[in-house]
Order: sequence, then C-alpha cells, then structure tokens
Amino acid sequence: MSSAMFAFADDLADTAELARIAGYGCDGVAVAAAYHQARDVTPHGRTKVTLRRDGLYFPVPEGLFGSLVPPVAREGSLDAIRAGCAERGLSLSGWTVFLHSTTLGLAHPELTQRNCFGEHVAPADLCPANPEVRTYAANLARAVARTGVSSIFAESLHFGAFGHGYHHERSFVELGPLADFLLGLCFCASCDPPAAAVEQARTVVEQAFAGEPLRHELTREALAEHVGPELAAFVAGRPDRVTELVGEVAKALAEEGCGLTYLDITGALKGYGDGRPSGALTERDSWRLGIDAAAISQLVTSYGMLAYTIDEARITADVRAYRDAIGDRELRVVMRPGLPDTRDAGHLAAKVRAARQAGADAVDFYNYGMTPLSVLDRIPGAL
Repeated sequence: MSSAMFAFADDLADTAELARIAGYGCDGVAVAAAYHQARDVTPHGRTKVTLRRDGLYFPVPEGLFGSLVPPVAREGSLDAIRAGCAERGLSLSGWTVFLHSTTLGLAHPELTQRNCFGEHVAPADLCPANPEVRTYAANLARAVARTGVSSIFAESLHFGAFGHGYHHERSFVELGPLADFLLGLCFCASCDPPAAAVEQARTVVEQAFAGEPLRHELTREALAEHVGPELAAFVAGRPDRVTELVGEVAKALAEEGCGLTYLDITGALKGYGDGRPSGALTERDSWRLGIDAAAISQLVTSYGMLAYTIDEARITADVRAYRDAIGDRELRVVMRPGLPDTRDAGHLAAKVRAARQAGADAVDFYNYGMTPLSVLDRIPGAL
C-alpha cells in the first residue's frame, strides 16, 4: 500500500530526516509548497514552536501571476528536498493551500467571500467562484508544478466555512447549526445569489442574534424546510462552481505534466478537534463546502479524504462511502498517528487495516514535524 508523509520544508531542512521517513515504510513525501498562517508545536524541530506565514516556500516565478500574487512565506530548500527524495526513492508532491490566505484576503477583500449582510469578513477565504481567484488558483498550480514535484496535494479548493475564517474568532451568540452554516456562505456577485436566498439566510441569522436560534440538524432538507427553497437551490448549485475550478486547476497541471490529488477536508470539519465525528458520513456532508466527490474525482489523479476519527468502524463506513462515490479512482486516506485520534501502535494498525479493507489505495500521515518521534514510530508496524 502506498503511503506519503505530510511535512513542512522547515522540518526537512536536514534532508537526513528523509531517511527516517523512508524507514517508516512511506514511499512519498507531501511537502508544503504553499501554505497558510499557523503557529505549530514542533517537538523535534529546529524550533520547538514554529510560526508559519501565508505563501510560497520558493521564489515567485517571474511573469506567471497577474494582479494577484502570492506572498513568499520563506524561500525554503525544495531543491535539496527533491534531490534527497530522489536519493532515497521517495516521490515528492507539493502540498498546496489554494484559497485560504489571510494575507491575500486582507489585501484584496473584494475577492473574499461575502456574507448575507454584504460584509467581506472572512479574509482567509478567497471565493472560488470569482474569476480572478480562479485564474490565481491555476497560476499557483503551475508555479508549484514547476518546482519539480511529481504531483500536487490540493488543499482548500472549495468554499470556506464560517468557523475558520480568521484569527481569534469570538462569538457569544448561540447560532445553532443552520445559522452557523449560513454565516459561512458566500453571496458575492460572482456567486450570483437570488435576492430571496440572501433574504432567507439573513432572516435565520438575525433570528439567532435575537436569541431564538434554529436548532435543527444541518441537512439539505432542513435548509429547504426551515430556511427556504431558494436558499436550498442556491446551496445545491455551489458544487458546480467548485468542480469547475478543480477542472481548471487540473487542466493547468496536466499541461505541466503534473498529477493532482484533491484533498477533501470535510473529515477535519467534523473531527479535527477531538477525533469524534458525529452525524452523517463524511462524504455525505461534503456538500457543506461545495464539494461533489463523484464529479471532482473524475477530474483528478487521486482523491484524498481525512480519517480524523478514533473509531475504526467509522473509518470503514467513511472509506466505503467515498469509494462508492469516486468509483475506481485512486482513494487516499489521511490519518493522524497520534493525538487526538490514535491511542497507540495497535490502534493505528487497526485503523490502517480498516481503511485498507474498506477500499483505500493509500494511507498518508499528518504531520511529520508536529508529531513526536515516539508516535511516528507507530507507523512501520501499521503499514
């Protein structure tokens, strides 16, 4: 079974680290080539707490970008990492965050998602329906491909959600599932929402602000019944825009001779904090981000899902659902070998086995620099 390790260039500054990754049984590395702001605990890194900035980990190529140019986070050593991977028989992919950039969003608020009150208040979320953003995404894909990676792991090629739009988010209002979802929808001109859909969203959110939130479970049926048919129809059309964007990025990468793995982060939306996703299977809830797994899978080299869960039975069910949706396309399952999802080596092995038996073609691990070495040592036995 194929397996890649997600890592940051900072974590691989000493390319001897690649020998350890190969020793785990991984046959590839997905290195962050374009990433977002974060502050990470990095227990075996050169810095023990690492501050990351938005942008590229290589110089901006001349003449490729138009008016929207990505910042440079740090001009890392991707060339040395690529050479080190080749020496050890590891494939090298470029882990690329596309539309989640606070730096770009603050500089170009008109390109970010606009809520039902007409406010651009999610600077980390560029709108995937905006033509300028779509051009930027294709250009970013080309830029990463030209670093010499064999493929790209594409993160954040979809709409953003309300709960992850900025640093230090605060709310002392009980929104309920529906209002929380509606506050994260984009109603900009490029999304072209019907006026009735905007009004329906605004009414539900203002009801929550007044202390009377709707507490119904977030489903497409609940949107139609409790919010309104126009809003439900508008939401149902969002995956078309995301699928079109993925197609444009895939076309750009194909022209560069580079593969594309689409990372569907719905599993993080449901289980990131505690590894205990609830409700519908992950694939069934991907519509919340405008993701249509069946349609997107036909445009990409492989499809990646996040198994951020403690429960092996949940992994089995989630993997089967994605397998049913994407057919015979390669399915990659991303796991965290330690907290908060995995107790010990036996638990990790059981989860890998569950994914494999349910139809996974590859199991990838997140994240090398953020995981203690004693926890990473669980991987060889699991593989």
